[in-house]
Amino acid sequence: MGLPQMIARVFRWSLVVFGAALIAVIVAVAVAYSSLPSMAELKSSPNGQMIRVHAADGTVIVSLGPSYGQWLPYSRIPDAMKNTMVSVEDKRFRYHPGIDPIGIARSFYVRATSGHFKQGGSTITQQLARNVFLTNNRSWTRKIKEQILALAIERKFTKDAILELYLNKVYFGGGAYGIDAASRKFFGHSATTLSQGESAVIAGLVKAPSNYSPSADRDAAVARAKVVLGVMREQGKLSSAELEAANPDNIVFAPEAKQNSVRYFTDWALPQLDTLIDETTQPIDVWTTLDIGMQGAATASIQANSPAGAQGALVSLDRDGAVRAMVGGRDYVASIYNRATQAVRQPGSAFKLFVYLSALEAGSTPESQVVDEPVTIDGWSPRNSSRHNSGPITLRTAFAYSINTIAAKIGQQVGTTTIADMARRFGITTPINTHPSMVLGTSDVRLIDMTRAFASVGSNGIAIAPYGITKVTSADGEVLYRHELDASHVLVAPQVAAQMIDLLQTAVATGTARAAQIGRPVAGKTGTTSSNKDGWFLGFSSGITTGVWMGRDDSRPIPGLMGGTAPARAFAQYMKIAVAKRPVEQFQTAVTLPETQLEPDNEAYFGNDSEGQFVDENGMPADPPGTTTETTTSAIPNPYDDPAAAPPPPQDRRDDRREDRRDRIGDLVESITGKRPATEPPRDQRRDRSNQDSRPNQ
Repeated sequence: MGLPQMIARVFRWSLVVFGAALIAVIVAVAVAYSSLPSMAELKSSPNGQMIRVHAADGTVIVSLGPSYGQWLPYSRIPDAMKNTMVSVEDKRFRYHPGIDPIGIARSFYVRATSGHFKQGGSTITQQLARNVFLTNNRSWTRKIKEQILALAIERKFTKDAILELYLNKVYFGGGAYGIDAASRKFFGHSATTLSQGESAVIAGLVKAPSNYSPSADRDAAVARAKVVLGVMREQGKLSSAELEAANPDNIVFAPEAKQNSVRYFTDWALPQLDTLIDETTQPIDVWTTLDIGMQGAATASIQANSPAGAQGALVSLDRDGAVRAMVGGRDYVASIYNRATQAVRQPGSAFKLFVYLSALEAGSTPESQVVDEPVTIDGWSPRNSSRHNSGPITLRTAFAYSINTIAAKIGQQVGTTTIADMARRFGITTPINTHPSMVLGTSDVRLIDMTRAFASVGSNGIAIAPYGITKVTSADGEVLYRHELDASHVLVAPQVAAQMIDLLQTAVATGTARAAQIGRPVAGKTGTTSSNKDGWFLGFSSGITTGVWMGRDDSRPIPGLMGGTAPARAFAQYMKIAVAKRPVEQFQTAVTLPETQLEPDNEAYFGNDSEGQFVDENGMPADPPGTTTETTTSAIPNPYDDPAAAPPPPQDRRDDRREDRRDRIGDLVESITGKRPATEPPRDQRRDRSNQDSRPNQ
């Protein structure tokens, strides 16, 4: 066979192969054409689920997922935007059939000369096909599918329709799909008023949205826009004057919304959607319990009162369990770790809530007589913060001043397993040890669980479950979920809860939690762990229950930190705002002062309060108050110091001072609660009665 015949044969086979390939392409394009959705369907198809989160008043506080602006028909898209996009992405857009042979040839030439692909040959139509129907997987298979789809799209839609689809569907970074969403995000206005410079910024984002996004790198966005404008000048699309007028350096970008403490709340609430609804693709609106004003007050109180180098957290629940405020740290941008819901820390004496609930449920009352004396249980000998024991006192006094020996005795009498069961009953979800020392709060707990427990006491023993989502609706308003309250679970008898509230309000009125007073009835409890590593305050008033924790993430000691100092002050600062518009609510019982307030020892008359030793609630030495306002304010005069340190006063003078102090305290409590406090009988009268009865009331 001669050379001419061989060439002819190769030519014929080439025609056959080409014809077969052409037929295959035509068939593939026809199949793709038949499966393409309509223009209306493409307009409505989402690029991902968008979630809008609303506060209790309906305000949108967070938008998550992709954001969509208004769909702009071709006629409303500015010419500057259309021309800029075509110039930088596909200058032969108006002439090719969906794929650009010249662009493809140029891409392969660059590949052959440089050793790798430096520029793509994808047209606007190909990019549309990839964004809507395919993935960004870099493979020849995907590329072939992309080209077939592009050819089909060009057969089904006009060039204007394709450009309209592209400009409304392409991703521009920052969660923005389409030019209107991008314009609103980056410039704060609709895309219908885009300038030439702004159009260059948006068009420049397509190449690498994450690299050139103004919210990520303003300088990079401006530099990229200048490159785009330079390309347009080279193509003759802009005059020198127009180029100068479009200077991207003069563009005013919209300020990026700051990530604030609201995200602590949404990070906790939104994952619950997985168990509440089945919808995972269509846009939804999530309506929450968050009160914007209360959230702002909570954030301010944590930032203002947390000790230097320490973190703080706050959870505030309404009477039905609705979370009105949640702060998981001092700064969400610096740390997204939610210390209100994720951190587990020892609660210190705040755990005594469950100790005393167990005692009350077992039959004790606030007036029950107990003996503060040295005690050893299984080799463990707890000590009081004062280093002294006071003998016979009431349960009220023991709780108000957080007497450790009494808590240990209660644990021994009712059983630590009973106390652990009480804690679990009230919503503590973390493991609880049953060692004797557990009564002093040695088990790790979460702030939201402790706040829930105090809220359940405040609701007269009815279980409270924190919740943050009230309802979820679809884009067309269909209700997909609605929260339903359940007030049928009773944890303790109402009289037990009332007695516990009685003890808690005594602690705030005259005990370790005095810094938490807000000018209306408050019931609460402090908590401090060893070496001042953690400070807690939890309490409620007028239907709002709030828990505050402060400490370091590395659990290092913080000099001067106690539950009755910074945490109690943060509680008071926040609660004064949180309950300001609520009516004052009285508790079932009036405040009854503990005996030691009515009958202070000699040193309260003659000693200098600041000369005593300052220790934490577990008996660990604490730093002296010094000259700072924080520590000086928090120092609580010790009612149990040795009276031998000062000479006894004359009995008549002592009685006069006692009556005067009783009157002053009564005036204070009456100004807060509106009621005159009841008082316990003097200690000598109780002892007379106990002698007559042969034994104290246990």
